[in-house]
Amino acid sequence: MAVLLRLENFSVELPTPSGWIRPVNEVSFELQESEVLGLVGESGCGKTMLSLGLMGLEPHGARRCGRAWLEISREGVSARVNLAAVAGEGMRKLRGHEIAMIFQEPMTALDPVMRIGAQIEEAIRVHEPKITRAEVQQRTLEALKLASVPQSAVRAHQFPHQLSGGLRQRAMIAMALAMRPRLLIADEPTTALDVTVQQQIVQLLTNLCRELHLALIFITHDLGVVAQIAQRVAVMYAGRIVEMGPTAEVLTHPAHPYTAGLLRAAPRLEGKKLTPIAGAVPKLDDLPPGCAFSPRCEFHCSECDVAVPDLREASPEHSARCILVPMSDSGKQ
Repeated sequence: MAVLLRLENFSVELPTPSGWIRPVNEVSFELQESEVLGLVGESGCGKTMLSLGLMGLEPHGARRCGRAWLEISREGVSARVNLAAVAGEGMRKLRGHEIAMIFQEPMTALDPVMRIGAQIEEAIRVHEPKITRAEVQQRTLEALKLASVPQSAVRAHQFPHQLSGGLRQRAMIAMALAMRPRLLIADEPTTALDVTVQQQIVQLLTNLCRELHLALIFITHDLGVVAQIAQRVAVMYAGRIVEMGPTAEVLTHPAHPYTAGLLRAAPRLEGKKLTPIAGAVPKLDDLPPGCAFSPRCEFHCSECDVAVPDLREASPEHSARCILVPMSDSGKQ
């Protein structure tokens, strides 16, 4: 299967009174066509900033470094573009057409004074201004139906506040799919939903990825959701990927102490006592020397403070940024 997105030391830097900080710090990974990658970690670890950087929606004054190669196809011609080097009008042409994003809270992402259908139509007209009004309306209804919105024609004439949380999220999915992008980013799309609606959204995204051959980066705190939807999982901490591999292997045999800590803190039906990770994510302008997780790690030793560990191969296709993983030449990155 072909690689759709390749990140090579991709970083997002923010200016502060004390200097530049990196909420996304030299992230590297590949995403295949039709693959679902789960991106997990605590709040403040850089997950959302990574997605905003890929979309060209980073905060004002921020800068992007490294490379984020996206394979695109226009009028039957394939090309490769570095998202980190595209801005302004060039990024607007890609955003929505080649890469789209579903935001965490649809009530704040949707315009409260515009009807749902009008907001989807606007996304279509931006990229195809020459098509007729009838064609735009038809494609809007098709997008709503694709997102499994019941009574699509009725919902298109309603305002966001007239829809339930689940329907608003489906409307956001419809808007993201209106131009049939190849890469979709979902930033915690199930966080504020009931568990039954959450399951429906997860199943919907799973089906859409399979039917439309979409690649999906699914950002979440919920390891249970990751287990359902993602083929691979990447764990972020303090702006870096600290573990990555096949979902089943990472969740059953975590190689990094942080991943193991997240699993111990996750609620389970069997009612086992939860064990929280001591401490908190460090401030980006006051990172400890060496491993950023070392102050919270039960296995901390002096070697952890020497340098930031490389990603090491725990097993084929499974790597972790920890000195506990035996070093091999193939595991260095």
